[in-house]
Amino acid sequence: MIIGVLNQKGGVGKTTIAVHVAAALAREGRHVLLIDADPQGSALDWEMARSAAPLFTVLGKPKPSLHRDMDTLAAQYDDIIIDGPPRVYEVTRSAALASDVALIPVQPSPYDVWAAKEIVDLVQEAIAFKENLKGVFVISRKIVNTAIGRDVREALAHYALPVLETAICQRVAFAESATQGLTVLETDPKEAGAQEILALIAEIRTLSHEQKGRHKRKASTRRA
Repeated sequence: MIIGVLNQKGGVGKTTIAVHVAAALAREGRHVLLIDADPQGSALDWEMARSAAPLFTVLGKPKPSLHRDMDTLAAQYDDIIIDGPPRVYEVTRSAALASDVALIPVQPSPYDVWAAKEIVDLVQEAIAFKENLKGVFVISRKIVNTAIGRDVREALAHYALPVLETAICQRVAFAESATQGLTVLETDPKEAGAQEILALIAEIRTLSHEQKGRHKRKASTRRA
C-alpha cells in the first residue's frame, strides 16, 4: 500500500501523520519506507533525532519524478508512506500519482477548508490518470471539544472527496515524542493520540480493500 500524506498548505500535521502511520505499520512487522518529499526535510530531521533502533527506512526524495520510481521502490517494501511538501505543485502531483491513497490532512479552520480546493483539484487531476487512486480528508490538529472541530466535516462536504471518521487531535504528546525521534505509539501506546493513529490505519485499510474490490470487479466485467 502506498499512502501519500498531501496538502499544498503547510502546518497541517502532514509529517506527524506520515511518521505515525509508518510507525504503526512497521510495528506490525511490515517492511515500511517513509519518503520525505518535502525539501524542508522534517521527517529526515525526526530520524536524525532518534537514538532508538529504526522502525522503518526514511528516504529524502523531493523530486517531481517520484511516481516514475515507485515500481522499483514498491517491490522492496510492504508499505510506502510519502510525506508531501507544501507549495511545491509538481512534487505533490508526482506523490499523488504514486499513491494508492491520497490522505489530505485539514485543520479545523475556515482558512484551511478554503485552501483545500488546491489539493482537491490536484488529487482529482491525478485520479483522471490513475482511477484506482482514492483521495480522502482527515481532520488534523483538532482541538478537543470545540465547535469548530465538529463543524469542519460539514464545511468539507461541498468537496467531492469523503472525510474519514477518525480525527487526529492536537496533543502535546505528539510534539514531545518527536523531539526524541519517537512516536506516541512508543512513548505511550495507550495514550489517546496513539489510539487515533491506530483507528486511522484501520480506516485506510478499509479504503484500500474497497478500491481493490472495485478494481477486480471492473476487470471481471471487462473480461465478460
